[in-house]
Amino acid sequence: MESVILKTATRLMVGLILIFSFYLLLRGHHEPGGGFAAALVAGTAFALFVIAEGPAKVRTAIRLRPTTIAMLGLATAVAAGSAALLSGQSFLTGMWWGPGEELLIGTPLIFDIGVFLAVLGAILAVLLTLEDN
Repeated sequence: MESVILKTATRLMVGLILIFSFYLLLRGHHEPGGGFAAALVAGTAFALFVIAEGPAKVRTAIRLRPTTIAMLGLATAVAAGSAALLSGQSFLTGMWWGPGEELLIGTPLIFDIGVFLAVLGAILAVLLTLEDN
């Protein structure tokens, strides 16, 4: 389908949807949201992009194979869970680091990023496979 209106609206909406997805990802371990919800929202942005531009442009935009994105996410989530093992605590125990109490980065956020990448990679794999056929 060639629609100038759809392509123009897509260019505006995809960026906004991805920014909202990033917002959901960052607020996830304090309030509702997180990696899974953020990946679903980002998946809708890519679905809109596929409908408007086609799967070839999406593959060019993401630059990595969807399965690679999913495996990077899985590795990130496992690494976040394993960080506690190095300090003698249980797997997936939350740990936080930072220069002060106002800026702390913890394993829950890293785990959420891993979940985000794993779910988004799976969504992209299914979406692009269905669009190619």
